[in-house]
Amino acid sequence: MPRGVAIPELRQQLFAAVERVIAGDGPGRLTGRAVTREAGVATGLLHAHFTTFEDFLTGYAVDRAFLISGEVAGLPARAGTGSVAGNVADALLAAPPATLLSLTRLLAYRPELTAGIEAVLGDGSAGLQAAERAIAAYLAAERGLGRLPDNTDTESLALAAVAVLHHVALTGESGASAEARIRRATAALTGTTRLPEEHR
Repeated sequence: MPRGVAIPELRQQLFAAVERVIAGDGPGRLTGRAVTREAGVATGLLHAHFTTFEDFLTGYAVDRAFLISGEVAGLPARAGTGSVAGNVADALLAAPPATLLSLTRLLAYRPELTAGIEAVLGDGSAGLQAAERAIAAYLAAERGLGRLPDNTDTESLALAAVAVLHHVALTGESGASAEARIRRATAALTGTTRLPEEHR
């Protein structure tokens, strides 16, 4: 690319490249050169926008954690509608699969990035923590409406639901089979005995 030519949405181009590198080679092979090569831009462009590679990774993690938070934020308002298992599964599956896979793997490999995320977005905002909080709040609302037993431990149930997603993301399973596993596990956790035919 000629020098001095602006690249639209360079940050998102680089962030998308992070996800492709992690998906293909794992977080251990994540370097500035690998990211810029995958993005098809000059290596110096990364450092023109971020002071260090660590700052870049933090920027990526903050951006994707914010995306996940936004996807699950409306879940508690769905209490009383649809099915409990379906609503929880929909929340777990709301974020793009590539984002879930890459952010989960990156934070497992580089847990120190959590502090950088929380410095920007607040405590409990890193990775899937926002999803866990939203699901716990939703389940508590459903319990209050009588759609879950009075003795339901909503926080533990939310943790278990997110753990299912975390496991599927770390094992790299994706597509229809991953969605089916998550929906079946969510149905089992919430006590649903039957799933819609398309999710069996």
